Amino acid sequence: MFKIFDKIKDVLGIEGLRVDILTDEQVSKRDEAIEGQLLFHTKSDKIIQTITLNLIEKYKRGRKEEQMIDEYTLSTLTLDVNVKVTEEQPAKLDFSLPINLLQSEMDRLADKNFIAKNLVRVAKKIKQVQSDYRLEAIVEVKGSPLNTVSKRPIILKK
Repeated sequence: MFKIFDKIKDVLGIEGLRVDILTDEQVSKRDEAIEGQLLFHTKSDKIIQTITLNLIEKYKRGRKEEQMIDEYTLSTLTLDVNVKVTEEQPAKLDFSLPINLLQSEMDRLADKNFIAKNLVRVAKKIKQVQSDYRLEAIVEVKGSPLNTVSKRPIILKK
């Protein structure tokens, strides 16, 4: 009887795998990679097959109705693992995700010219340009139709 409920919970992802992303909240744009750990917790035995880590930039510009938002995947790291996670034995996995930032034409101009740097800063402020970054872990669990997804905001500082 309880096995039926356990199967339904597995299909719906209830009491499934929980993933915590442990990394510094602020990372320098000059760093070559984001270093961190993934912690896996579960209430029932699970086998992790694949982990995909993404560094995503959410690029906003404009105001109110005219606001445009784009998302760019800056880096991806796929790990094929066969890790067993139990309630008694949570798993840890270290990772190093390379940082590959995109630069707009305005950013490239600002990097090359001191005078243009201030003009670009003012233009971005007027257009309300803002970039937010997040780290996303997508975990494929053996026997589960749904992937476990965990997100963590990251601040990339100069």
